[in-house]
Amino acid sequence: MAAGLFRAEMSMLSSTLARSFSIPFRKTLSSFDSRIATQRNSLPRTRHSRVASLSSSSPSHPRNFPLPGIEDVFVGYLFGRKKATEVAHVVWEQVIQKGDMVIDATCGNGNDTLAMFKMVTDESDCCGGCVYAMDIQKDAIESTSCLLDQTLGSEESCSIYAEGMQKERVKLFNMCHSKMEEIVPENSSVRMVAFNLGYLPGGNKSIITASNTTLLALKAAERVLMPGGLISLVVYIGHPGGREELEVVEAFGSSLPVSDWVCCKLQMLNRPLAPVLVFMFKREK
Repeated sequence: MAAGLFRAEMSMLSSTLARSFSIPFRKTLSSFDSRIATQRNSLPRTRHSRVASLSSSSPSHPRNFPLPGIEDVFVGYLFGRKKATEVAHVVWEQVIQKGDMVIDATCGNGNDTLAMFKMVTDESDCCGGCVYAMDIQKDAIESTSCLLDQTLGSEESCSIYAEGMQKERVKLFNMCHSKMEEIVPENSSVRMVAFNLGYLPGGNKSIITASNTTLLALKAAERVLMPGGLISLVVYIGHPGGREELEVVEAFGSSLPVSDWVCCKLQMLNRPLAPVLVFMFKREK
């Protein structure tokens, strides 16, 4: 039953997203709706136990799901088996294209920066993708640089990515995310701006993102984002000031015009300290 409810929700979501994305993406989502209807009508009306329906040996989703990986991650998140960051990454994959310019506005320990790098580049280094990664803490910049060196400098990665691609395609800046317009080349088209709001994991918990600079950063992201782009936020609220920052994010998203933006929030009801996911899609004209 849960999987059926999820398909219904995804069908509604697909209709919303289809109105804001490119024609090829709309066709994919329309195909998804058709496959849901076909599968629903063709399945026998028999009852299955909840355990059986969640079993990996008999998956409840169609094998030819048109958005690879997204159903598994969302269902996993709904049942507490996937993290908010995993949901964010799978959403990014539906938006980011090879060769895109993206901004990691709070690079932290570098995991998001690394994920973005792999989404915007390829092994040929011909696509020209670039990641601008920022953080106000020097420790975060050093951690990100170290992760990139270790991961992309491994023997396996060197056979995939051209030597020196990391330094050329990932640019690190020790500065506040509110100043992102200062690091992006003028008249550039930015596909995505991503935020992890809170404190540096494993770092000084007294150093946190602040509501005032986050609002400035969101306004800057709105200005640099291209049509068909995404502002993605994972908002951690378990620390002092976290809920106030979430309220600022919600107010900003609520103020964006419906004609130009599609904004949504994912939040756990019975886990008051769980991170909150917020996505703001800028419609294509």
